[in-house]
Amino acid sequence: MTRLLISAAHKSSGKTTVSTGLCAALRERGYRVRPFKKGPDYIDPLWLGHAAGQPCVNLDFHTQQHAEILETVARYEQGADIALIEGNKGLFDGVDLEGSNSNAALAKLLETPVVLVVDCRGMTRGIAPLLLGYQAFDPELRIAGVILNRVGGARHESKLRAVIERYTDVAVLGALRDDPSLQIVERHLGLIPSNEHDAADRQIARLAEAVAEQVDLDRLVEAGAVASPPPAGATVTRMAHSGPRLRIAVARDAAFAFYYQTDLEALESAGAELRFFDTLKDSRLPEADALFIGGGFPESYLEALEANAAMREAIREAIEGGMPAYAECGGLMYLSRSIGWKERRHRMVGVIPGDITMHPRPQGRGYVFLEATAKHPWPGAVSDQETEAPALPAHEFHYSALEPMDPEPVYAYRVLRGHGVDGHHDGIVYRNLLASYSHLRHTRSNPWVTRFIAFVRAHINARAAGPGHSTAP
Repeated sequence: MTRLLISAAHKSSGKTTVSTGLCAALRERGYRVRPFKKGPDYIDPLWLGHAAGQPCVNLDFHTQQHAEILETVARYEQGADIALIEGNKGLFDGVDLEGSNSNAALAKLLETPVVLVVDCRGMTRGIAPLLLGYQAFDPELRIAGVILNRVGGARHESKLRAVIERYTDVAVLGALRDDPSLQIVERHLGLIPSNEHDAADRQIARLAEAVAEQVDLDRLVEAGAVASPPPAGATVTRMAHSGPRLRIAVARDAAFAFYYQTDLEALESAGAELRFFDTLKDSRLPEADALFIGGGFPESYLEALEANAAMREAIREAIEGGMPAYAECGGLMYLSRSIGWKERRHRMVGVIPGDITMHPRPQGRGYVFLEATAKHPWPGAVSDQETEAPALPAHEFHYSALEPMDPEPVYAYRVLRGHGVDGHHDGIVYRNLLASYSHLRHTRSNPWVTRFIAFVRAHINARAAGPGHSTAP
């Protein structure tokens, strides 16, 4: 088994570009590649999974315990030849002083060698102290090699290699020339998701070709071959379910694509049949017992979302009729009355009695801790009086804000850290809908899938029992 963590000296060094190219190039060589992504991220995993031909799985210290991360890697690297983990930010960067949630910490937990991607623009001799410093900062960490990125040309590459060979023992695994055509286009929320990039296949093919030509793939694979398997104590956990299968309509298209692979699989393991639909093209919902609308970029598809009045009306009728529904961030935006951006406003579904406005700067960004209120509709979300419920870990990243609503909505969460809807609350509850800016992930510390499925089953049972029974708060 080969396992490598691709990191960098700092953010925006080209990690995703290099990692995507590596996944595609290794796949073309016949390797079965399983990509992982550190941190709460939806966009990079879309590119990595597309390139590898295998869904990308997130590893995150904020939402997962150490044992859970080990179990996740043990489960998903089964059957793969190479596990490739893309880090986030710089190798030693993190939210705390001790670096307990850094890329380096993840590499050490998984006993995995690191390949450092270095943006070499404007750098020659200075690369030596940089590499020496990274090695000395944490001697327990193994830096297996470096990929020189954005190299100016043959002469520049020659100087860099000579300096590294003279002053360090770090292996140069490759040197990628500075080529603007290889860069994945960015915009206000980061890299454009591969599912909406009409040239994604061509872009990945270019990256694979460049990596195959300019990176020593054989040496790279060899560098990661010493990676040990997860500790023997790690076990694969799967969810059991009882009762008939449920049907959950899931919005998945260019506007809504932010779903964790492990969450979708958890829904299926809990007894759900996922029925995907397209908010831009479909005119009606599939037959379903519940609705799930994840995050995405609805602001980039406002005209198309507004034009599909049939779908907006179908969703509105379903929610008004009491269908259990869950929406995150972009989904919340879509369920509002309207979204305003660039001096234009477009009608949306309208079940949330408020209007969304896009802003030039993030309104909520980063890790979040939530506390369920008594109004939370899902079973098990609120603890009994004898125990104090742990804070629920989540994350948010939104440039939009929901304008103040009158009357004040019912909220499912108090925000202990983060912004949510108004800086203090998140999770709007309306009939059997829960819609929040915060993104949840199904983990041991926040088993939201289990609770949502229980809520859906309770609704089905109440409906079967006849009038007078309801799951609505």
